[in-house]
Amino acid sequence: MSRTEPRSDFSLTAARRARELDELAAGTTVDVLVVGLGATGAGAALDAASRGLSVAAIDAYDLAFGTSRWSSKLIHGGLRYLASGQLGVAHESAVERGVLMERTAPHLVRAQPFVLPLTSLTSRRNAALAQAGLRAGDLLRVSAGTARRTLPGPRRLSAVETLRSAPGLRTHGLYGGLLSWDGQLADDARLVTAIARTAAGHGARILTRTRALSVTGSGALVRDELTGQELTIRARAVVNATGVWADQLVDGVKLRPSRGTHLVLRGSTLPGLTAGLHIPVPGETNRFVLVLPQGDGRVYVGLTDEPVDGPLQDEPTPPESDIGFLLDVLNTALDTPVHREDVVGAFAGLRPLLDDAPDDGTGSRTSDISRRHAVLTSSEGVVTIVGGKLTTYRRMAQDALDAALAARGMTAAPCRTARLPLVGAAAPAELAALPVPRRLLARYGTEATALHALGEADPRLREPVADGVETTRAELWWAVRHEGALDESDLLDRRTRVGLVPADRAAALDAAREALDAAAHESAGS
Repeated sequence: MSRTEPRSDFSLTAARRARELDELAAGTTVDVLVVGLGATGAGAALDAASRGLSVAAIDAYDLAFGTSRWSSKLIHGGLRYLASGQLGVAHESAVERGVLMERTAPHLVRAQPFVLPLTSLTSRRNAALAQAGLRAGDLLRVSAGTARRTLPGPRRLSAVETLRSAPGLRTHGLYGGLLSWDGQLADDARLVTAIARTAAGHGARILTRTRALSVTGSGALVRDELTGQELTIRARAVVNATGVWADQLVDGVKLRPSRGTHLVLRGSTLPGLTAGLHIPVPGETNRFVLVLPQGDGRVYVGLTDEPVDGPLQDEPTPPESDIGFLLDVLNTALDTPVHREDVVGAFAGLRPLLDDAPDDGTGSRTSDISRRHAVLTSSEGVVTIVGGKLTTYRRMAQDALDAALAARGMTAAPCRTARLPLVGAAAPAELAALPVPRRLLARYGTEATALHALGEADPRLREPVADGVETTRAELWWAVRHEGALDESDLLDRRTRVGLVPADRAAALDAAREALDAAAHESAGS
């Protein structure tokens, strides 16, 4: 196998997609059809395929097109849920965090320090309560079996130590900080890509641009969005994992979507930031705005939790009210305020919260709705998975598949995804020994050696796709040939996250088109 090529069965390509659609159009019946290729849908496809079942997984758009790419990029242990009494959700989150950090995706998830500044606005009582909460969160880590070397314990910081982690904090009234640790993803969309490719490596048909027009317990009528061809996919079991759009395919699903908005700042706006920040929302209990330094020279600030009424957008637009709220809370903690013109990008995601509470007329907020997930089986046997969150995608997928098999009277081997490494996974020590740039390791794991070799063979592929952007042309080349990218949006908005800053996206368009054109010419010549 070439240093610049992964195993072909783990590669997603336009040619593989066309071939597998033809097989299904010819009448092939699969054991499981999954509709939706966010984290949970891709996870269900991997779960089924790794149990030895035949699988087709479809999405009307692309991998991680919906909610799964608009998260805070956190793999968290459920401390917030512990504080609100949701003990089961909190423990499940802590367990799944450990699974990702220690077994399935240690290349994509790292330990991230967070600091909660203690100021004159924080009473000693509230500081003591916060510290007790962090200790309880550490007990969650212990109960989940996650090693201390994976997630260090919380501790109290002096004012000097707090400012060392976050030099931009307002010094007036600052008397210390609380340090804690959680899991942070290099990129949520890359996690979904890794899950989908691992599923493909186990034989799953991963079919983007394939829209479900209708579903039943025995399959779906779908349309190839590239050609317009309609075909029927026959399946013995069907899982609806379309998130906030789940009720558009299956009747009886009642959701209450919530919008979470994040701001994107240049790292130079908050220089010297080495830890994430928890900034208390004034007048609220146990609600914080997060400041999240990324590994690509950007900082995210989020997030809101607002109910969404009316028709859902495929790609939600962050309203100015959300942007203003986040800036207002952020600036309560800073010496030098961040202004609207410092915001170089913003994104919003929709959470598929299950609305199963009786209407008591109080107008309860979406932030009060439980983040537990639910599995619903229709009268026709279609299983829908809703609720939950990114951290627990694997358990959600397992529960959905188990329910689908039970609904159709099918049997299969036990779930094995809790110990199944995703493509690129390796222990941190093994990754650290690889002679390639750290940024590539954090996004591609062991496959970073192949990407690096591309640049060694062709120096032009080492070039950034635009000035001031770390993403290289090699990453676009890789995404087209191995990660199923079919157009510029796939490349810039999901396989890489260049598109989070509109100005960077515009500057990188030519490089994306060149990568697609080069792949098309190669296919024509083969």
